[in-house]
Amino acid sequence: MEYKVFVVEDDESIRGLYEIAFEDKFDCKSFVCAEDMFATLENETCDIIILDLMLPGMDGLKALSILKADSKTKEIPVIIASAKGDENIKVRGLDAGADDYIAKPFGMLELIARVKANLRKTGAKKSEDETLECSVVRINNAEHAVYVEGQAVALTLKEYNLLALLMKNADCVVKRDAILSQVWDYEYVGETRTLDMHIKSLRSKLGAYTDKQLISTIRGVGYKFCSN
Repeated sequence: MEYKVFVVEDDESIRGLYEIAFEDKFDCKSFVCAEDMFATLENETCDIIILDLMLPGMDGLKALSILKADSKTKEIPVIIASAKGDENIKVRGLDAGADDYIAKPFGMLELIARVKANLRKTGAKKSEDETLECSVVRINNAEHAVYVEGQAVALTLKEYNLLALLMKNADCVVKRDAILSQVWDYEYVGETRTLDMHIKSLRSKLGAYTDKQLISTIRGVGYKFCSN
């Protein structure tokens, strides 16, 4: 797999260095300004962004805040590469959501090492997010599939989301109002039976493949997924 790197840098000579350094390692696309990068992101994506702070038009910190506020781009790692190397600027950049900061001038070998390190972290997070396993149950988010003791279990969308929420909080009680808010997107109102009916159905479907009591009722509070 060839990773795609977006570089936002207004200095033509530095853009040229990036392209030479990344040649045969990454698919590199460079931009003079943040506005050009955002225009490209409307139609394609990338695996990592290297962002200068001092840019014509929109500055780097503003561009970073927009990237991290947008659900489509917030998970893309961003390395700030800037001549502004004082501690306050670094802190501002990292607080704004940058994943790394490298001060100019820097060696290209160091930059490549940092890019690879951030790509490894992103890859590990994606892998972790794709699969959730607890006790005898495994959720594969990439396939949107659930397995119990290796057997595929057919769940409705609400049952799937409910199970995922309970498993992410395994051995901890998830309160009824929190479940309704996160799975059904509405506030807890009185003694609604919607949740109870879905728990009953979920237990029945999971129980067809295991003798383990996976979901416990904590009376008056909520439900808990048991990992043991």
